[in-house]
Amino acid sequence: MQERTHAQPQPPTPPLTPQPNRILAEPATIDACARDYAQAADVRQALAAQEARQR
Repeated sequence: MQERTHAQPQPPTPPLTPQPNRILAEPATIDACARDYAQAADVRQALAAQEARQR
């Protein structure tokens, strides 16, 4: 009778190539910062509502 040996699964290896980063690729201009701030208005509003419920 043959014995079965089961190899332990190996953890996935992370990619070795750095991924592009949009923050580093774009210059930090006043217009870019204002655009990011405006796009996050809904996030700030949701966080403010969440904080108000916790108090």
